[in-house]
Amino acid sequence: MQRDKFFKEIENLRHPNETLVKTHCSYCGMQCGMNLRVNTKTNKIIGVEPRYDWPVTVGKMCPKGVTAYQQTNHDDRILKPLIRDDASLKGTKDGFREATWDEAYDLIVKRFQELQKNYGKDSLSVYSGVSMTNEKCYLTGKFARVGLQTRYIDYNGRFCMASAAGGFLRSFGVDRGSTLPWTDLHETDCLFIAGSNTAECHPTSMFRVWAVQERGGYLIVADPRETPIARRADVHLDLRPGTDLALANGILNLLIQNGYADEEFVNNHTNGFEETKELVREFTPEYTSELTGVAPEKIIRAAEIYGKAPNAIVLFARGIEQQVKGVDNVSGYTNMALVTGKVGRPKAGVATFTGQGNGQGGREHGQKADALPGYRKIANPEHVKAVAKVWGIEPEEMPKAGVSAYEMFGLMEQKTIRGLYLLCSNPAVSAPNLNYVREQMKNLDFMVCADFYLSESAEFADVILPTTTWSEDEGTVTNLEGRCIKINKAQEPLGESKPDWQIQVELCERLGRGKYFSHLKTASDVGDEFRLASKGGYADYYGITWDKIEKQDGVFWPCKDEKDPGTPHMFLDKKFYHPDGKAKICALPYRPPAEEPDEEYPLRLTTGRVVYHYLSGNQTRRIQFLRDMCPEPYVEVHPETAAKYNIEHEEFVRLFTRRGEADYKVKITEAIRKDTVFVPYHFGHDKSINLLTIAALDPMSRMPEFKACAAQIEKLEMKKVQ
Repeated sequence: MQRDKFFKEIENLRHPNETLVKTHCSYCGMQCGMNLRVNTKTNKIIGVEPRYDWPVTVGKMCPKGVTAYQQTNHDDRILKPLIRDDASLKGTKDGFREATWDEAYDLIVKRFQELQKNYGKDSLSVYSGVSMTNEKCYLTGKFARVGLQTRYIDYNGRFCMASAAGGFLRSFGVDRGSTLPWTDLHETDCLFIAGSNTAECHPTSMFRVWAVQERGGYLIVADPRETPIARRADVHLDLRPGTDLALANGILNLLIQNGYADEEFVNNHTNGFEETKELVREFTPEYTSELTGVAPEKIIRAAEIYGKAPNAIVLFARGIEQQVKGVDNVSGYTNMALVTGKVGRPKAGVATFTGQGNGQGGREHGQKADALPGYRKIANPEHVKAVAKVWGIEPEEMPKAGVSAYEMFGLMEQKTIRGLYLLCSNPAVSAPNLNYVREQMKNLDFMVCADFYLSESAEFADVILPTTTWSEDEGTVTNLEGRCIKINKAQEPLGESKPDWQIQVELCERLGRGKYFSHLKTASDVGDEFRLASKGGYADYYGITWDKIEKQDGVFWPCKDEKDPGTPHMFLDKKFYHPDGKAKICALPYRPPAEEPDEEYPLRLTTGRVVYHYLSGNQTRRIQFLRDMCPEPYVEVHPETAAKYNIEHEEFVRLFTRRGEADYKVKITEAIRKDTVFVPYHFGHDKSINLLTIAALDPMSRMPEFKACAAQIEKLEMKKVQ
């Protein structure tokens, strides 16, 4: 009754012209439910309210979500196309002038056609992102392969979700980021969370985490830092950065040796057990401790808790994925669930904390270098044939697979790639080894950037096209569970900005490829074609209509037709997606990080998020409240390490690696290992920690090793900081 009274009082306080638009947050994969408050008279979003009817987060929102609406009408919005007049100023905010859409389009078409005439179709490239709708992600793949006819397209999920995708594909034969709905989390008996600072990065999951412990369940956390969630854990496995695979193998060995393997499940539904059992035998608690730095008794206790739990869920995030063996790490932790049979049923399974809002859907429908809609593969002739039919092209017209995001910069250096169309991404902050990446962007013959803010990457562009924010368009996204949900339009586009899908359609019409795009007049039109293109693929969205999403609070894929309600729980029939229907338990030899500490660089550098910022910070650093809460990056240093280098709290230091250097204020804390330093990655220009990170790539996912490299620290005199 009190709650009803509260909401009634809120209604009485509404502006007379106010309406509520039901939608979801624009940031991480939680996709928290929200109502945007809109003044219908002024066509302006004026605020936000949580949605208590949304089953995933039931009214929970984080500081980013509460302020997300402020990005739409921000003073920094780009409202008209911009053309660079002075090429000598590339890499700066200067040298641009406003232009009309016709002038911008004419210049892009002229330069793109010149480059392709002189250097071939593949001289152009597309670099995209997954903080946009499925419809836009789908069309971007078609734009590259049919509109521009280039093989070179990849996306920023290569720096975020690619290792999870590779691990799931190898273990299960299919990549859905969670084998079960998020509403199962608080009902399980044990949560094993690896490489996730959940309380800061996915805080609206925490009420479910706490609920497990309140019911008498257990929480195990593997992380080099004593994060807020690690402090509450029953066991904190404080491993060295880059040693997750050794830890996973060590725990798996104990699960097998101590009788926690589910023999019936293993024998009937998996392959690879005997080989894996033999490989992990050497990973005794003592040997695992030697590799990871985790005390043997902690390893033993973690295996005992997970093994005895009737139901358990393994969750992980970028901490284990952004490594040169990220795919192996994912399969290694997934092995725990497969060996114990804790997958393919409610309250037990494996899941990844998705970093970007559409990190799941954005990798399924054609933005990856080797992928087509529905999670089909370019290397498979039947897959190419199915998509080519939807697109109206001959199979032989489909470009071959390209290369991963970071490898595209190598092709720019070689002048194989000479032009770039960049959207929904900011690699001038987010890519590793930034000095190299920025140099390649600067040396491009021609670059187009579609964005609603002048990002650090847009500073390298020749043309900037103003796009809409998430609240000025509509479409679907797929959250961290694999649940497809609907984003609704709350206000008309600001200034002359246009949705990305519309820009791509209009460009293709001018490029002479309009017959493949001109029928797409609305986001709904794009959605219908996207559903058709996914039909029959592993990630089958054909049965996911906007009406069904509304009726069901979202629809889990696969969903094959209009009568199919979707698939909240994967593998309930114990049938996996490999040809023989079995999952694969993977024998994974341990490999150290690509770069280990030595006398010259004795520390381990790792990176991550803070609660107040998102990805490269292009959006959140402009929101006053979020900027006030975390205005600058910092370096976490253990007190004993600080004493060794004669460093005081809040003094400035210079961090060095073999790739670069940057200056940061020190935060002395016992929450970090003595051999490790940590810097958040949301900051640009000379504050970006990715000036220092290494571009060693996972051999399968091509994910860079953001989470581990060798570093040195030097105390700075104040005069050096000025």
